[in-house]
Amino acid sequence: MVLLESQIKLKTGDNAPNFQLLGVDNKKHALNDYNNFQGILIIFMCNHCPYVKSKIETLNELYEKFSNKIAIIGINSNDSKDYPEDSFENMKKMAKENEFKFDYLLDETQEIAKKYGAICTPDSFLFNSKKQLVFHGKIDNAMKPDDVSTEKTMIQNIQKLLIGEKIEKDFDPSIGCSIKWQEN
Repeated sequence: MVLLESQIKLKTGDNAPNFQLLGVDNKKHALNDYNNFQGILIIFMCNHCPYVKSKIETLNELYEKFSNKIAIIGINSNDSKDYPEDSFENMKKMAKENEFKFDYLLDETQEIAKKYGAICTPDSFLFNSKKQLVFHGKIDNAMKPDDVSTEKTMIQNIQKLLIGEKIEKDFDPSIGCSIKWQEN
């Protein structure tokens, strides 16, 4: 396991790169499918990373709290050839077992992770209704899988977004496993 901290590629105010990806519901999902929301939260994640596993409850909490206002999308960009636990079939299994109600999409070519500048799992990007980046980084302050969160960073930032308040710390790096890149 290679531990990485998220890096800045997209800057605050940059537009969300478009995508069209297959979801665990066997349907194609595009960025424009989420036009009727006040914001979009995209989390680069996978099935096997202990850092992602430790956030599953929080991801489901985010959906329960904000799904009527914020689109929540998980994207798995890991190479499933070398990491079969991150295969599409295992994504379906994980989504079912963990009762994901948010869309969980496969970035098979890894092109989308590269466009966003995602390098670790989880790596979260929060966009406003115009699809402009307002926050990139951690979900909460529990930075190791066994840590207990004392600050709900993403919940606070979504609440600020919804009331039109500026998010002062617009980049607060996430820490997690490296995205497993395909060999060229």
